[in-house]
Amino acid sequence: MRAGSRYEPASLGPNGNTSGNRGGERTGDGQGGPRAAARLDAVRRFAEPVVRAAGMDLEDVQLTPVGRRRLLRVVVDASGGVDLDDMALVSHALSAELDAAGVMGDTPYTLEVTSPGVDRPLSEPRHWQRSVGRMVKVAVTGHGGEEGPNGRVRTARVVSGRVVAADGDGVVLDIEGEQRGFGFAELGPGKVQVEFRRDDMGESRGH
Repeated sequence: MRAGSRYEPASLGPNGNTSGNRGGERTGDGQGGPRAAARLDAVRRFAEPVVRAAGMDLEDVQLTPVGRRRLLRVVVDASGGVDLDDMALVSHALSAELDAAGVMGDTPYTLEVTSPGVDRPLSEPRHWQRSVGRMVKVAVTGHGGEEGPNGRVRTARVVSGRVVAADGDGVVLDIEGEQRGFGFAELGPGKVQVEFRRDDMGESRGH
């Protein structure tokens, strides 16, 4: 372990979200130039087998300067979700791998392993599969608009519905009581909608 480095799994916040999973630069954003991008690629190469061995998927890697330190955030997910023990397991295994290889250099850093919040875009089939039963909003492409020399103009409309089923080819959404299937080629990134029960809004039960 390098002097000055500290590793900490993220804590769970309200609604199962993890704390501290906002505000970082995402992989490929170019923070710090080519050297930072190369370092993120190296971290991802080390992280993927560690995360996979723990039965989870690597969703993102982010590196953010925090004062004189750096925050390395590794976002993981799994079917059924992940808990603090899962994140701690990945954190300890990955920190040992990174320090042994010297991937992060000599600048002190904090490793935070966290899970995605509800604001994570649904962009992969596994994201949709883990959202079965939840309300989502998504842009759906289709053919509409005016006739042109190459046929109708391809347009998009935003729909809201509950995810009934999802597999490697597409999803089935319940849209106002009607179940409709969409292939992933028709869907933009989806967004899970936060739902409030009557009890959550402070409404009384028959009083």
